Amino acid sequence: MRVIRLFAAATLGLLGSVAMAADADKAIRDALQSIQPDMPIEAISESPMPGVYQVQIKGGRQLYASADGQFVIQGYMFQFKDGQAINLTDEAQSRAVAQTIAAVPTSEMVVFAPKNPKAHITVFTDTDCVYCQKLHSEVPELNRLGVEVRYMAFPRQGLASHGGTTLTSVWCAKDQQAAMNKAKTRQEVPAATCDSPVAKQYELGQMIGVQGTPAIVLADGQIIPGYQPAPQLAELALQAK
Repeated sequence: MRVIRLFAAATLGLLGSVAMAADADKAIRDALQSIQPDMPIEAISESPMPGVYQVQIKGGRQLYASADGQFVIQGYMFQFKDGQAINLTDEAQSRAVAQTIAAVPTSEMVVFAPKNPKAHITVFTDTDCVYCQKLHSEVPELNRLGVEVRYMAFPRQGLASHGGTTLTSVWCAKDQQAAMNKAKTRQEVPAATCDSPVAKQYELGQMIGVQGTPAIVLADGQIIPGYQPAPQLAELALQAK
């Protein structure tokens, strides 16, 4: 009899927790969407800090809120464990970015792959960007070190810019790799149009927080802003695989 009472009490407690979580989800959504109706909220869950909820925005960015939605925090949450500070926000954002990038088929990217890749990087690129051109000159070395390079389009000056139209021509070329090589050595690529993913990739880059090029995304979702020499970049890629 006592076991039944204990089970009933546990069940009621669980139901109460579920109801509280549901109430918090609604309160937080209502509060955030009253400020920005189109806010792309993907998930709301309890954070590791008691009484604080974690709000995941589409693309990986994180917010924190009180259960009643009256208080919202934008910033980093750290957990101090075994004498070290762990950035929980960075970890959560990287996981979300990795999932977002993994959902994009490689058939929609321009890929330079070695025979037996050991790791990969995804690079948001602009053909008119000097440091993108420098990074591209080191793609053979990255391939030699076992790193597959997957390009996604990010025309910094917009879709109608020279970079935007060149990226479209690269993606619509019969030989995308040859067109990319030509564009990255400052040669004009023959104009071409098609139903390309350039606009979609540009929007995705903005969504995950890309602000400049090259923006290098490791397999674990960590974003490296700017050029990195091939040896250092390969080491980071192999660590993140």
